[in-house]
Amino acid sequence: MADEFTVQGHRSGDVGSLSWEGAADAETLARAVSLAADDMILGQQVRRLEVAIPATDTMARRALHLAGFRREGVRRQAQQAADGNYVDVQLYARLATDPVYGPQGFSAVMETVLPKKRLIAHVVLRNEHNQVLLLQTTYKSDWELPGGVVEPDETPRLGAEREVFEELGLELELGSPALVDWMPPSLGWSDALEFIYDAGPTEAEALTGFLLEPREISQAHWVDREELDERVSPLSARRIRLVLDGFTGFTEDGIPLA
Repeated sequence: MADEFTVQGHRSGDVGSLSWEGAADAETLARAVSLAADDMILGQQVRRLEVAIPATDTMARRALHLAGFRREGVRRQAQQAADGNYVDVQLYARLATDPVYGPQGFSAVMETVLPKKRLIAHVVLRNEHNQVLLLQTTYKSDWELPGGVVEPDETPRLGAEREVFEELGLELELGSPALVDWMPPSLGWSDALEFIYDAGPTEAEALTGFLLEPREISQAHWVDREELDERVSPLSARRIRLVLDGFTGFTEDGIPLA
């Protein structure tokens, strides 16, 4: 019958894949996917089991989550829907060694499907003239503060210290951030959180002889407050001025909350 629901397992060496045809309710689909996955991995000793589904199929996604599958990536506009539009295809996989049941299994799956935000850390460095240090990079036109993207499992503070050392050869010990900002999507980037640290007035001896990282940093410049609008993005200028004015707290798009 046209509406008969079946799940098929396919194997090539020690790698398998699952697909299904026909209609099923959410409970039936979840149970069928779980049983088929266990059969392929435990019964047929498949090392890796893969599934590709349209990103719009929320019921299939839930069934895969319950069966211990982790999302590994997205193929953009890879499948044509019934209305003629193209939709993304999400790639899921489960390894024979993956924990599936209990809190660890659930958390491991959720780690792959929940939203992730970039975390960025920058540092305001000032000289005796209250000028701010800005870096001219090799990959963009506007200048920016020393710092960069925080690595996984790295605190924002340590990330800022690491980035400053990598970019300038300068060792810093930072404290609490002066400002934490939510950054809206821009220029193809998704939204992010940025921590900005105020290193305070820095001794002149520490501000000479920078060892610039040549792949990313072309020059370092001391910039007056009045020059900020010419050198950095409007968002960056707003935040730097807040730090120079002694603001501490949380902002959204560089604007303090009322």
